[in-house]
Amino acid sequence: MIPVKKNEVYKIEISGMTHEGQGVGRIDNFTIFVDGPIKGEEVEIKIIEVKKSYAVGKLIKILKASPERVEPPCKVYHRCGGCSLQHMSAEAALKFKTDVVTENIRRIGGLKDVVIHDTIGMENPFNYRNKAQYPVGMQKGEMVVGFYAKRSHDIVNSPVCIIQHSDSDKAKLIVKRFLEENKISIYDETTGKGLVRHIMTRIGFNTGELMVVLVLNGSSLPKQDKLVKMLTEEMPQIKSIVLNVNTAKTNVILGSKNIVIYGDDSITDYIGKFKFNISPLSFFQVNPVQTEVLYNKALEYAGLTGEETVFDLYCGIGTISLFLSEKAKKVYGVEVVEDAIRDAKENAKLNGVNNVEFIVGEAERIIPDMYSKGIKADVVVVDPPRKGCDEVLLETLVNMSPKRIVYVSCNPSTLARDLAFLSEKGFEVLEVQPVDMFPWSSHVECVVLMSRL
Repeated sequence: MIPVKKNEVYKIEISGMTHEGQGVGRIDNFTIFVDGPIKGEEVEIKIIEVKKSYAVGKLIKILKASPERVEPPCKVYHRCGGCSLQHMSAEAALKFKTDVVTENIRRIGGLKDVVIHDTIGMENPFNYRNKAQYPVGMQKGEMVVGFYAKRSHDIVNSPVCIIQHSDSDKAKLIVKRFLEENKISIYDETTGKGLVRHIMTRIGFNTGELMVVLVLNGSSLPKQDKLVKMLTEEMPQIKSIVLNVNTAKTNVILGSKNIVIYGDDSITDYIGKFKFNISPLSFFQVNPVQTEVLYNKALEYAGLTGEETVFDLYCGIGTISLFLSEKAKKVYGVEVVEDAIRDAKENAKLNGVNNVEFIVGEAERIIPDMYSKGIKADVVVVDPPRKGCDEVLLETLVNMSPKRIVYVSCNPSTLARDLAFLSEKGFEVLEVQPVDMFPWSSHVECVVLMSRL
């Protein structure tokens, strides 16, 4: 029998937290999830959803607060879906991420004796994002630009975001003013009508270059010359203004076609000593400070001497490949996205790197084919999407038997699953280093060192 009823109020103690940062409590051993509480707190909640095996509660009042609780620095934190941990101290947030990684490695991976280091945080965990994507909408006849509320597409109007670069917020407000003054129509998700869908910005943290992109449900913007004048006069660091065409009725933000209306089709930035061209559609890590930390750790774990052949799988635009190229004999980068491989080749040329070869295709097809032709790696670096590695690829790596595998992951649960597979097939998991790439969110990246037994 379910011991709680919808719309009833209860008092519970929070005994744990999910990997997304929700508090977990129990009534008569029945699980209840609640946004907002911290482990150890006593809270009053109202049940808003009841399922067979769990319920969801809404936080009403904190009866006994955790010493780790702080006042969220963002004014719209409780409504915005961008961050979920701002009610925790920075130290507690880092410990939470370490605990999430540890729990996944031990519970899903079944690995008990692995060294899991403390999460590496930022000295200043604010204004760290080099890319912003602001949805644009209308509410009660007023234009709103900000971020989506938690688990919805309701836009929370937010003039300032504490994790975005200040130039992003400034550019967004100029565009908003232009749209309002010139009565440009705004896209409506429900009808598919209206022109402007999103405002996107990209910033070179080390170069100061700025790109502004308007995502349109069409291929032209009325009075676009006026927008160019407003932006460039108020923000002379702007190097590129682009119209991105997305006429599909979809949740995907960017379309495939870009129209440059001012400046260049890309901006540049550096990670370490390497220079990268960044276009509207390029994948580029959004936290450049922690990206360098992450890549240096991957390079350290690779343990290269200059004599190794290295595979960099799911290589994106070649960022890790270039880092590896400095200390490897030869690097093969493999990526399924054709545009990313095109960017990777350009980035290698831009940096004068000649010992890297980029191949377009699915790693689970390309690597078995290369191995069958006698091309094999001494060290393999994998940086897969959230779903983790394909089992065919993992089997090939087992057969290839490289000295070391360095696994870069954005999802601790699929990471743990893949580590379990590899550890059963002759690889020892030596170290796990979590890195806080997205402060104040529940996400955590990891770099893992595995050695062939």
